[in-house]
Amino acid sequence: MGVQFELEDTKFLVRDLISVQALDRGFFGSDYEGKKTVLELAPEEALYLLDVRNAECRRKNRVVSFNQAASGFKDRPKFLARYFCYRDWRDRGLIARSMNEAEGTYGRSPVVKYPSQEFECPKALFKAVYFSDDLMSIVDAEEAKILYEENWFGQWGTYKAKKHGRLLKLDAYETLFLLKHGGLKLNVKEARLVKEAVKRRSDFMALYDVYEDLRLRGFVLKTGLKFGTHFRLYFPGAKPVLGQEEWMHSKHVIHVFPREAKMLISEWARAIRVAHGVKKTFILAIPGVRKEAAAELDFLLYHRKKGEIETPKEDKPKYVMLALSEEEEIGGAELAQALSKAKQLGLDLILSICDRETSVTHYRVKRIELPKSKYEYYEIEWVQP
Repeated sequence: MGVQFELEDTKFLVRDLISVQALDRGFFGSDYEGKKTVLELAPEEALYLLDVRNAECRRKNRVVSFNQAASGFKDRPKFLARYFCYRDWRDRGLIARSMNEAEGTYGRSPVVKYPSQEFECPKALFKAVYFSDDLMSIVDAEEAKILYEENWFGQWGTYKAKKHGRLLKLDAYETLFLLKHGGLKLNVKEARLVKEAVKRRSDFMALYDVYEDLRLRGFVLKTGLKFGTHFRLYFPGAKPVLGQEEWMHSKHVIHVFPREAKMLISEWARAIRVAHGVKKTFILAIPGVRKEAAAELDFLLYHRKKGEIETPKEDKPKYVMLALSEEEEIGGAELAQALSKAKQLGLDLILSICDRETSVTHYRVKRIELPKSKYEYYEIEWVQP
């Protein structure tokens, strides 16, 4: 006979002494009302024991099935996503515990530091013509070539063939930046450029804000279209070509997720996997004014150290989990709030996404430190715990 417990109202209680001892050794449950001889199981723990560990649950001496035990929680937000993400972590031999056990800050969330530097925008003392429907401007002055070669604004000539053609092409973000910071002369006013660009894509200013923020830190941003993201990123000092005309390749891509925006989890996860598939670091940028949003973290996660499993008795949690389902939407403000809570706990956030086949994919989120930056940036990597 496996572990036995009882369902009383919506509480799962373990009173059988042998079961209490077995579950305590496996780090399931918590003391019920201060009694060490009785354990209370979280719903996910109880269902896991029924689903995977051949446990028996009774209510008023009648055996309770998985669905009967779970039906009392069917209206809770993302309940099944929480359960299957919990199950996946436990199936890996790792321990997940209730957020109620969180205490203070654990100091286990290393910050990734990027080599930013102040950038002084060069003067663009020539005229460009802006084509509003293309969100692009053209400079046909020969002296614009140095702007490309020394500071990597726009594209001179043809992509990867700069001697083929004699025009400098600037996208709308580069055009607006040079208009504001480099004195670029343009056939339209800044207000009109912005108005027409926002008409074409409503998130234009959010993308520009990130572009400007990082450009002023010395980074170079170019289109990330081929990688399914908004920008690809180069560290300060990057130029279009290296020695012997060798092309410089990016190692980072950026997706901009404004606080007011919402996105299907499946679309968001796809962009991360594409970046991972081409061996690029995926960066999430969250621009906008900080504001409160609903974001409940789900579990404290213990991991491994030196090949051994971390446990609540001897170790601190290493991560905190936000469980999500493939079909739900997440908002930028909600995600930012979850990341803020993880930061306060001193833990890295693990985004655990349950797909329609109940397979779970885990993503680790690391905070990037950029001095003087107005916004938040995070590295996100696919991990196999």
